Amino acid sequence: MQQEERLRGEVSETPPRRSAELRVPMKFVPSAAPSVPMATPPGNMAAASSPSVFMVAVNGQIESGQFPGFDDLYCKFCFVYGQDWVPAAGLEEGISQITSRSDVAPTTFVWNFPIEITFKSTNPAGWPQIVVSVYGPDFFGNDVVRGYGAVHIPFTPGRHKRTIAMFVPESTSKLQKFTSWFTGRRPEFTDPKVVARGEGREVTRVRSQGFVTISFNVVTKDMKKLGYDVSPSDMQNPSLVPATERIHKY
Repeated sequence: MQQEERLRGEVSETPPRRSAELRVPMKFVPSAAPSVPMATPPGNMAAASSPSVFMVAVNGQIESGQFPGFDDLYCKFCFVYGQDWVPAAGLEEGISQITSRSDVAPTTFVWNFPIEITFKSTNPAGWPQIVVSVYGPDFFGNDVVRGYGAVHIPFTPGRHKRTIAMFVPESTSKLQKFTSWFTGRRPEFTDPKVVARGEGREVTRVRSQGFVTISFNVVTKDMKKLGYDVSPSDMQNPSLVPATERIHKY
């Protein structure tokens, strides 16, 4: 009996053991609320899908020129456009290599100089033009202008070819003409872009001289969405075009 009471006392004096797991504090992580997609008003969706600008991409080449009586010619080009137009990619101006006439075609000068540019705009007013200037040496070896010309980029998409009639400024008197020939300082425009504009052209005396041929590949984007339809008439009514012509074209 005494031994049993002694064991009971030892058991009562010994504190109960607690597991280490109970001493670790528990953390409560709140679950994230499920995301609910917000409904977009129909008006905003239409505004987001409708474009604000249209784009015109052009590439091609200045193929050749016809200038009888000259040799070793090169050409320069630049683009003239309205204030609502902005170049998005490509080169606005360039200068070609010097080409010489051949025995097969002594009046034809082949450049095949590439052009490539992309415009964006909100208004078709001020549609871009390309200005071409041709230069070559005179009798004394001075570089003088052999022709100016300009043409609009084609309005319709597709492949196009344009031939530009070139011209050069003329002296107002025979004395000035002889002086300019002797000194090598022929009449020319300080800025070739004036060729694509009408300001001051009514008092300029010019003379026709040569032709330049340019090929264009035109691609437009979002013009119809903004209300401008530049597709050809035969594309709008393909049934009016003969079947043989449609097969040849497409």
